[in-house]
Amino acid sequence: MRKMQFRILFFGLCLMLAATAWQAIGVASNRTSNLQTKDSGTAVGGAVADFKLPDVAGKEHTLAALRGQKGTVLIFVSVQCPVSNGYNKRMEKLAQEYKARGVNVVGINANDGETPEMVGEHATGAGLTFPILKDKGNKVADQLGALVTPEAFFLDADNKLVYRGRIDNSRDESEVATNDLREVVDATLAGKPAVKTEARAFGCTIRRVS
Repeated sequence: MRKMQFRILFFGLCLMLAATAWQAIGVASNRTSNLQTKDSGTAVGGAVADFKLPDVAGKEHTLAALRGQKGTVLIFVSVQCPVSNGYNKRMEKLAQEYKARGVNVVGINANDGETPEMVGEHATGAGLTFPILKDKGNKVADQLGALVTPEAFFLDADNKLVYRGRIDNSRDESEVATNDLREVVDATLAGKPAVKTEARAFGCTIRRVS
């Protein structure tokens, strides 16, 4: 009798573990699918509509006010994402170098749960001097179709989307072989067409509001 009870208990436990494993596989699959699905954001070549978002101090800014004379780079960033944090120095360097060439870099934090206070403290600690706006309700993330952090969008002088995707090809700076974003910005500034207009971004999924 006790053997029978033990077998039933063991069988039930196996079923529970199998169900949990299957559910985990399903969740992972859905996350991968979400990252790989073509989103419905602004298409390359389309004009990016003006928007208004507050900075970490609560002061509101429009895209029109922050845009560069020759272009604007919007980068979706995160406080807690290790991939986004791995790009902090590269993003700051990008902002400093291109500001002198008429291209402004603007950070956008659309993660639900990352407060303006957290964003401000993080920016100070990471040495990020470019403006970072808080996209509460992920309206701009939805407008552009941003999925992960970091993810970059380059707009030309007329606010048309020229490029969307990764900053470069590797989280490890020592292994970078393709500077996708820089190549597009440089080509645009030189009056040449961009060879690559999209490159799949990688990083942490933006945590949208429920």
